[in-house]
Amino acid sequence: MDEKYVKQLLEMEGQELKLTEKKVNILVAAIEIFAEKGYSATSTSEIAKRAGVAEGTIFRHYDSKKDLLLGITKPAILKMVVPYFASQMVEEVFKDEITSFDGVLRAFITNRIEFVRKNIPLFKIVLQEIAFHNELQETFQESFLNQILPKISETIYIAQKSGRLKDFSIPTTLRFIMSTVMGFIITRFLIMPEAEWNEKEEIDNMVECIMNGISKNN
Repeated sequence: MDEKYVKQLLEMEGQELKLTEKKVNILVAAIEIFAEKGYSATSTSEIAKRAGVAEGTIFRHYDSKKDLLLGITKPAILKMVVPYFASQMVEEVFKDEITSFDGVLRAFITNRIEFVRKNIPLFKIVLQEIAFHNELQETFQESFLNQILPKISETIYIAQKSGRLKDFSIPTTLRFIMSTVMGFIITRFLIMPEAEWNEKEEIDNMVECIMNGISKNN
């Protein structure tokens, strides 16, 4: 995980992230150890040792260990929930009534799998810690409710009105899609990462299962 990638991953929208070599080392070490041991079991002295800096250096950049955690996870949540790809799909694909819903679904699933593949430690940290930190829950809720839910809801609504999807409530349809996708991602990368996976086949099967449940033609 080099400086360029850390900077790109952790930048908040409209904010340029200025990183020194020491700060990059701190961020990389924190991500690695939080993922390995969990936030509560990790000490700042461990992070400092792995980063090759004095412990006091961490506190020159972050007020506390929790501040360091939030500095890592809040931008990561935004990238997970509100990727550029999502807004691009809304503008170029979601509103195109000719495009098949299953095609959009397949593109979204493939994109999110690739994001998690590149960021497994961060994904693991978010899953581990979101239940214990209100700030992370609020970041997820605000980004999802304000930026993603309205666009996805419009997409589902259009597909329902055109007769392509069943008239389930939009929250029900969305929960069905997300639970299926997240279940696969968690199993693939966290529970059974060493298993042999045919991802293309898995994605095809996932899309087929979802569409069999929500498509009006079934």
